Amino acid sequence: MPELILGPVLRYVDETDATIWVETDGPAEIEVLGCTSRTFHVAGHWYALVHVRDLEPGTSTEYEVRVDGELRWPQPDSEFPASVIRTPADHTPAKIVFGSCRVSAPHEPPYALTKDEDDCGREVDALFAMARRMIEQPCEEWPHRLLMLGDQVYADEVSPEALEFIKSRRSIEEPPGEEVADFEEYTRLYWESWAEPVMRWLLSTIATAMIFDDHDVHDDWNISASWLEDYRAKPWWDDRIRGAFMSYWVYQHIGNLSPDELHEDEMYDKVCACDDATDMLAEFAYKADREIEGTRWSYSRDYGGVRVVMIDSRAGRDFEDGRRCMIDDDEWTWIEEHLVGGHDHLIIGTSLPLLLGPGLHYLEAWNEAICNGAWGRFGDLIGEKIRRGLDLEHWAAFGESFERLTRRIQEVGAGKHGRAPASIVILSGDVHHAYLAEVAFRRGTGVESAVYQAVCSPFRNPLSTKEKNTVRFATSRAGHLVGRALAKSAGVEDPDLRWRFVHGPYFDNQIATLVLHDRDAHLCLERTVPEEWREPQLHECLSRRLA
Repeated sequence: MPELILGPVLRYVDETDATIWVETDGPAEIEVLGCTSRTFHVAGHWYALVHVRDLEPGTSTEYEVRVDGELRWPQPDSEFPASVIRTPADHTPAKIVFGSCRVSAPHEPPYALTKDEDDCGREVDALFAMARRMIEQPCEEWPHRLLMLGDQVYADEVSPEALEFIKSRRSIEEPPGEEVADFEEYTRLYWESWAEPVMRWLLSTIATAMIFDDHDVHDDWNISASWLEDYRAKPWWDDRIRGAFMSYWVYQHIGNLSPDELHEDEMYDKVCACDDATDMLAEFAYKADREIEGTRWSYSRDYGGVRVVMIDSRAGRDFEDGRRCMIDDDEWTWIEEHLVGGHDHLIIGTSLPLLLGPGLHYLEAWNEAICNGAWGRFGDLIGEKIRRGLDLEHWAAFGESFERLTRRIQEVGAGKHGRAPASIVILSGDVHHAYLAEVAFRRGTGVESAVYQAVCSPFRNPLSTKEKNTVRFATSRAGHLVGRALAKSAGVEDPDLRWRFVHGPYFDNQIATLVLHDRDAHLCLERTVPEEWREPQLHECLSRRLA
């Protein structure tokens, strides 16, 4: 009989419907609450996404998973609370936890030490600590949603266990060495990240939305046109990028979609209808990498009076014909159709922060300008080396896209696309520190919404002391002055908005919680400390009312 080897993962949830993702070790029919789905097959792996229907709004429903009629979840003698589907209802609070950057490693020394103490040290996993706390809490206190804002897996920084799996398949003396090579090795990363018992239970009971960032593929992925040219010339890259997009589609993307969107998704229909979708999905993955237009990874979800728009700020970058845009024109059109008012709160999820520390912002804008010729041929030559060396790849390094998104936020906040939300909050990760920035627009723009950039990174992958000091300088007043002077020397103008850090930066493993109720919004940030690795705890370091 087929076994359940990964999942269940609770993905989409609205007032009456939910989707639940699973992986099995063979073809089977999956049943949840009387709703069924057949598995589909990719490269020796079997998956299903079960659409659960006819739920009641505002309820909490326990569920089980049956594989070909046999009970496979919960596991025998489980020590965890029952897995539940909690549906929203009008005028009930939405409790959203978010963050990014989570490496897989054992929850004990040397992996629980700091990087300064041991090169393997990644300290205490904040997501793991939150799950441990939830086990002791009543269900009513649990978060409703989890937004994972990138680097769910690290293809270029694998665990010792994943490395042993890689060694069992091929020689690491040949490229890509100790990094992931293909789809099969990606499946190992996801299994390792999601199969740990506490994490597995957590994902079974909190509706989870995801978007990728660079380490899901490779450090600095899509940073520039020349980077793409260099990596596409490597003999191992095609298998890597196929494996990255294939696994992302299977493990992350399809669960981001609503049942209606899945019903209209041509690729999903084809995969579910064929006996073996390996070649079909590999071709799709290759085209998704090589053809900018045609594949949209951004998506939108509504939770009562809250709209969440998750923006892909990695895969859809457009470098054609000398352009440098974060997102292609077709996807911009879709984004602007969904970034509208008429909601109590508008949440914008993007793995890369829109608003960095001002010094970092100016540094990235300066770099883009000299790469485009502001300092002549010399600037062009050194600009790309600096860009890659310092990871200058955020929205500020894509000036046209930065201006377009901030202009749209201003318009929505001024009520030009429906009633202005009480708050507009940009949620991001990537940078391995956390902060809250308050945004102000020029007088006369009419912005009524409270606008913030909230960054939470990492769940588990902190910086070393040297790296922290670099960030501290870049976010300091001195760093601001140096960055602005460089930007001015390259003809960069000041942005049309201002922002300031009201909290942070914080450099721990951490997790953030955003609570939204009617027109009120509140943000909390909690961290772990390495000394508590035996009994992980979360400690509050930020609490602020946003609206």
